[in-house]
Amino acid sequence: VDFDDLIRLALDILEMDEEYLERVRYRFPYILEDEAQDSSRLQQDILGLLSGPGGNWVRVGDPNQAIFETFTTASPELLREFIAQNPSVDMPESGRSQQSIIDLANYLIDWVMNEHPIEEARRALAPPYIEPVPPDDPQPNPPTDRAAIRFSSKRLTAEEETKAVVDSLSKWLPKNEDSTVAVLVPRNTRGVEVINALKAKNIEYVEFLSSTSNTRAAAGALSNLIAYLADPQSASKLAKAYQVWRRAWKDVKERATLIHDTSAWLRKVGNVEDYVNPNLAFARGESLRPSSLSPASRGEGIGEAEAIIAEGEPEQIVSELNDFRVHVRRWLEAVTLPIDQLVLTLAQDIFTEAADLALAHKLALVLRKAADDHTEWRLPELTAELAVIAKNERRFIGFSADDSGFDPEQHRGKVVVTTMHKAKGLEWDRVYLMSVNNYDFPSNQPNDRFISEKWFLRNNLNLEAEALAQLNAATSSSEYDWYDEGAATLAARVDYVKERLRLFFVGITRAKRELIVTWNTGRQGDATPGLALSALMGWWEDPSN
Repeated sequence: VDFDDLIRLALDILEMDEEYLERVRYRFPYILEDEAQDSSRLQQDILGLLSGPGGNWVRVGDPNQAIFETFTTASPELLREFIAQNPSVDMPESGRSQQSIIDLANYLIDWVMNEHPIEEARRALAPPYIEPVPPDDPQPNPPTDRAAIRFSSKRLTAEEETKAVVDSLSKWLPKNEDSTVAVLVPRNTRGVEVINALKAKNIEYVEFLSSTSNTRAAAGALSNLIAYLADPQSASKLAKAYQVWRRAWKDVKERATLIHDTSAWLRKVGNVEDYVNPNLAFARGESLRPSSLSPASRGEGIGEAEAIIAEGEPEQIVSELNDFRVHVRRWLEAVTLPIDQLVLTLAQDIFTEAADLALAHKLALVLRKAADDHTEWRLPELTAELAVIAKNERRFIGFSADDSGFDPEQHRGKVVVTTMHKAKGLEWDRVYLMSVNNYDFPSNQPNDRFISEKWFLRNNLNLEAEALAQLNAATSSSEYDWYDEGAATLAARVDYVKERLRLFFVGITRAKRELIVTWNTGRQGDATPGLALSALMGWWEDPSN
């Protein structure tokens, strides 16, 4: 079963077994639900059953921060309906941001409610407005500084926008080494572009995108080992496997030359099998005996043929090659194991951290499931599954500290690059919001395009929305429910517009002291500032404000 099945089956058992329901109610007499705006109807139904009539169920949430609606079954309207039907208390105070940032976020609520050109979108945001905490609060708001909010009105390409942000960071960071800073992007691919630019400038960064860098590094390490086992005659893959084996040394300067030279030797191996099984070459009389090696390095105690090496190589490299050969042989013998057992065998040789070992177990289960679903797959296809995770193309939650609870305070003086979605619940002293154009933040205007709609489909139909509409019509018992092609796509556009307005609101409210908002002209060069961004810039530049 997948996650959706778990939710469905949990609801089924509570509805079907009254005795079990009563036992669970007795066990959990109080229920506190956090982030209630992100709950689906089924999750809400489960908690409603658990709390029972008149039960102690407290829901804490902010419909203005519902940013997962278009790709999950969550809906902020569920919480709004619940609030309307039950006693509620507003909690508008926030000590996170300085007053000018609070004013900006509150104006966005006002503009959306009263001036957004799409009437259906005006329900995207609603009061209560954010209020600063009292002066004696343990977490006081930062000092007001209107000049700390800046909008970029320049027409920049995506590359120029990235350069402008990175140049700004390179000037700001040396004077603010004790501060936190984040670059928030609407999509992971945009984040990768920013990271590449930071690398080119040698600016320290922390990547917090689809999967954390630690998770991807572990997946990549296993992927490289299995890639070699899938192609054991490849010298280049053998060299990569060696680097994985010595991954713990990657930050040890004294070892860098040894790793580099050993890897170079392995890449030049003419016949990998002669390295793995030197007895074969020795039997042919092709072994080379470097006269400069000590007896220990020449193979005493490990068999006469074990010390095969290019003549004249330093003793350290010979020792490395001999040690690595032992592991390679064991890995090759393990390829007949089921894929999950193979992964765990490899992990024991390359990982020492508990988080990496736990991740390896999780990856082993993923690959075993893939192997069971695709019985024709062999190591090359299974390696590709790991590569997808390692390349940040699939979200995969690991067990590192950043996976389980990212703390911006642990990364002072470094640039955190993440998406606006993942930034929810976090805060930084300075925040850059990038790509706030009418592609990433459309408002359903004539020139707006929608990410979920494919250009090659007729009328730009949203296939997911249309399929759901067809399913609803097919299963409905009402004669008035019928399928109207295109209606679901239009409704999905409005839902997306509403979610992106809330995402913009969330991005703004991640900033504590400084906020910089930029936009770009997009891939085709015809994108414009998002409508909400234009409204905020106009209001901010008005002297009366």
